[in-house]
Amino acid sequence: MSANKHDAANSLRQAIDHIPQGIAVFDAALRLVTSNSRYNSLLALPAHLVKPGTPLFDIALFLGDRGDFGSGDAARLAIERINLLTASPTTVTQRLGNAGQTLEFHSSRLPDGGLVISFSDVTARVRAERELAGMNQSLEERVEERTAALTRVNAELESARAKADAANHDKTRFLAAASHDLLQPLNAARLYTSTLIERAKSTGLADLANSIEASLTAVEDIMGALLDISRIDSGALKPAPAPVAGQDLLKKIEVEFGPMARERNISLRIVPTDATIMVDRMLVGRIVQNLVSNAIKYTQPGGKVLVGLRRRGNRMRLDVIDTGIGFNKDQHRLLFAEFSRLERGARMAQGLGLGLSIVQRLVTALGLTLELDSKEGSGSRFSLFLPATRTIRATPESSAAPAETSFGTLDLKVLCVDNERAIIEAMEGLLRHWGCDVRSALSLKQIDRERLLEGWYPDLVLMDYHLDQTSGLDAIEWLRHNLGGHLPAALVTADRSPAVRALAEERGIAVVTKPVKPAALRAAISGLANQSRSPAKRAG
Repeated sequence: MSANKHDAANSLRQAIDHIPQGIAVFDAALRLVTSNSRYNSLLALPAHLVKPGTPLFDIALFLGDRGDFGSGDAARLAIERINLLTASPTTVTQRLGNAGQTLEFHSSRLPDGGLVISFSDVTARVRAERELAGMNQSLEERVEERTAALTRVNAELESARAKADAANHDKTRFLAAASHDLLQPLNAARLYTSTLIERAKSTGLADLANSIEASLTAVEDIMGALLDISRIDSGALKPAPAPVAGQDLLKKIEVEFGPMARERNISLRIVPTDATIMVDRMLVGRIVQNLVSNAIKYTQPGGKVLVGLRRRGNRMRLDVIDTGIGFNKDQHRLLFAEFSRLERGARMAQGLGLGLSIVQRLVTALGLTLELDSKEGSGSRFSLFLPATRTIRATPESSAAPAETSFGTLDLKVLCVDNERAIIEAMEGLLRHWGCDVRSALSLKQIDRERLLEGWYPDLVLMDYHLDQTSGLDAIEWLRHNLGGHLPAALVTADRSPAVRALAEERGIAVVTKPVKPAALRAAISGLANQSRSPAKRAG
């Protein structure tokens, strides 16, 4: 039986060696497992680079040195090439080979984290496509000659439209970039202020510290609104509907806005539900957050706010009802305009009037329906209609367990990595005030260079997403690979895109958005600490 298996393996190997495509398989650490002769010959690799166990980086560095990836620093080009091949579950790319031929590469990630790369010489196909494109171009030129006047007019109109679109797109991209950069120092300021508030309790500085914190919160709200608007206008929103338990959505609202309502002496009632809805959890959550926030802001002390789900045919209607100031029907359009606020509302609460504008844009982007009914002086009802589902089980939201935000000591070892020194210093101050043993670094290189982890095994890691040389997600994977076992981790980022959150969830990594709120950070740390205490945790 063993001989038969050996013969079968040899036959398979010979067959793979004779197919026209080059094939190579790499393990989860991106080290070569096997490759066929076509792979070696097409890439013209030396013998020592086709041995099992050879790192993919060594192969890419050789090709970069040889000039296969173009001009520039070979190491940087090698890293960029590897990132391109591993950025998605599957990728298709083309580049010129060493002999001037056109090579087309297909890469796929394996379930165990490994990588399969196959490629072939598509020079003939590319040449044929170019010849066909040339023939089409010639035909188009003959057609254009006969319709020159009409084409010229259409081109001028298209050019004007394209310039207008480009100007609007550049504006939203600039707004998104500027907002992201401003969130970085704001994040550090929030962390420093949180430490100041805890240390200033029962002192004469307590009121001053709270005033600073309130001002920073107002700035954060404005920046968050600008980020939302820029993402919507630039088309960056990619809704991902999934079954969601309605109670999970409402419970989150109760946790987030309960303290705000109690502080304003407003009764916030959440009606329990067992309904399941088919929505993008994060985007619909953002809509409801804005509606509930507005309801509380514009309701007088002693008033009431009610949030609940009701079935209406094959849809669910999410109601946010308040006994606030209300408005007349002729003011509906004004409510959803940017930077527009009703006079009485402006006297009750600060802001720029962006909340309902964001709601309207999100509702349109998601293809939902929003109804409103109000009477001036008597209150308002905002109703969001959502698709219902009964046949699919809702997936629970992956979030950290709730935790106390002001009391108790956290006896944890925490590794912090962020490329902003001010954020590192502020995070250290807050975590040490909570009783944590903290070690921090600006990069993975610093961790390795200063041997920060020798004799010290962290209970969890807080990792920035935008590092100088890699992403925070890849950095966490590197730490897990080098430390062994499962390392609980949270991604701390100002990037609020659904794509980043989805990537983190796929790898079992929590997400804490900047500017960091102490309560959210402490809750995330408590949830990660529960993972750290599992039996698989390595002693250190």
